[in-house]
Parts: sequence; C-alpha cells; structure tokens
Amino acid sequence: MNDVPAANNETPLYHGTQNHCFGCGQANPAGLKLEFSKSAEGAVVSNAIVTNQYEGPPGYLHGGIIATLLDEAMSKANRAQGVTAMTRQMQVEYLRPVPSGAPIRIEGRVTRSEGRKHWAEAEIQSADGILLAHATGLFIAIRK
Repeated sequence: MNDVPAANNETPLYHGTQNHCFGCGQANPAGLKLEFSKSAEGAVVSNAIVTNQYEGPPGYLHGGIIATLLDEAMSKANRAQGVTAMTRQMQVEYLRPVPSGAPIRIEGRVTRSEGRKHWAEAEIQSADGILLAHATGLFIAIRK
C-alpha cells in the first residue's frame, strides 16, 4: 500500500501509533495503511495505490477490498466530524474494475445525521477521474 501526498488544500487526519485498524492502522502489518485528509469542502480523501497483494482477478482489486476502501472512507468522514461510529448497513455499486498498483482517489462524506445515526457516501475514482465504485451507508455512533 502506497499513499500519494495530500493536495495543498487538504488537512491530514491522524490516528494513534498503536492503531491496528485493517483500513488505516499503521501498526497492522497486513493492513491497507490508508492515510486520509480532510478537504476544504469537508470530504475526506485518500490518494492511494493499493498493491496486488489485495487482488481478486489479476490486475484488479478484490471486491471485498473495494468494499473495505469505501467503508473506511465513510467511517473517516464520520471521524472527521468527531463521531466514532460503526457500520450498520452498506450498499456498494461496483461500476468498473478497480486496478491494483495504480493511483486511485477515495472520497467519503457524511450526508445526514440524526441523533446517533449518520448516513454517508463514498466513491473510488481512477487517476483520470473515472468513477469506479460508489457506496452509501448507515453508521451508528458508539455510546461513550
């Protein structure tokens, strides 16, 4: 997993060093190690290259990994708003194959919040801006 540096108008989101999350944990040796930034528009963004270690068909990411990327972006969108929430429901649209070993852009945003319920959406785009996958999800905030 390789990350591409954040754009100038994006603020990096940081986690603790002992984070073992499969999606973003730097302490997880098998994880994706995604790094997210918050854009000026309020979305969270990860410019990444996911290696062939996570392939399904040769040259393309496994569908479960694509779902993980989208789930992670929606989760980070909640986190960027100060909400720690778990996925309750998620719907994924696989529009085109997502290449492994190539730059992709993953974006997530919260679309609505009501009490502990938070709805979000995410997408994966190719380096040239083609929409590859899209997801919507419902997240429930963890009680403190």
